[in-house]
Amino acid sequence: MRRITITLLAAVVLLASCNQYEKTPTGLAYKIQKGSSKELLKQGQFVKMHVEYKLPAKDSVLSSSFGRIPVYFMVDTTRMAKHSFIEIINQVAPGDKIEFVMNVDTLKKLGMLEYNNIFKQKDLINGKVEVIKTFTTQELMMADYQKEMETEKVRENKEIKDFLAKKGSKATEIASGVFVEVTNAGDAAIKADSGKQVSVLYRGTFVDGKKFDGNMDKDGPNQQPLVFVVGGASVIKGLDDGIRSFGKGGRGKVYIPALLGYGPNGSAPVIPPYATLVFDIEVLDVTAPTPQPAQPGMPQGVPNH
Repeated sequence: MRRITITLLAAVVLLASCNQYEKTPTGLAYKIQKGSSKELLKQGQFVKMHVEYKLPAKDSVLSSSFGRIPVYFMVDTTRMAKHSFIEIINQVAPGDKIEFVMNVDTLKKLGMLEYNNIFKQKDLINGKVEVIKTFTTQELMMADYQKEMETEKVRENKEIKDFLAKKGSKATEIASGVFVEVTNAGDAAIKADSGKQVSVLYRGTFVDGKKFDGNMDKDGPNQQPLVFVVGGASVIKGLDDGIRSFGKGGRGKVYIPALLGYGPNGSAPVIPPYATLVFDIEVLDVTAPTPQPAQPGMPQGVPNH
């Protein structure tokens, strides 16, 4: 009986030691679950991996590539990021998994972030990494990235179609992948075409109906119309594409997949990663662009060669 007890105790101790975290020079706690490959990542290799960051204090995911577009980068062992899993990047191989814990106070001391409404003093950030594969050249990596982008486009397209079908919406897909629901097409002779300046009222929401921005509500803080030149890259591409379906006086909704909105990174703290966006819009006016002031010492209308 005593021998069995000792053996069981030894097994528990061994299991506990396997689950213990090690620490990097900057205090990052980590543990590595080894896969089958013994070929550790090397300087100059291009690597594909999934990465996730969570804030356990708020039980929220800060960012995650799992189930989405993986992260790609070149291994550079001469520039190891402090208090990051990159500190141990040359200890892992394809198939390996890493769990790590970052300390917000340490990141603050290193000048990598400031305390705010998301990151508080004494907070921890939990992370995980799954190393997928490596590439010998940047061209091979980019070809793989393009495949992942196409997969993501198909995934987002299906998500919007499923959402619209459940909602009973009659929105139609335009060439770019944006979906437009026209309530009033507006004046067909005064279209919001490329190069035209538009004045727009809008309300931006997520698919759950939660508002994140807008100037359409009378009780909202922003009452001024949004003015921009179509095709001028001054708003997200999905809205720029969708507005072209309307003329002056037009009203409707524009459904924007993440890759035509704020993409994998989102726009913290308001827009989360991979957010599908919905815009209620009303096109107040469509005009010629407002002329820009001439450059100092340059007569207006003279090309700058």
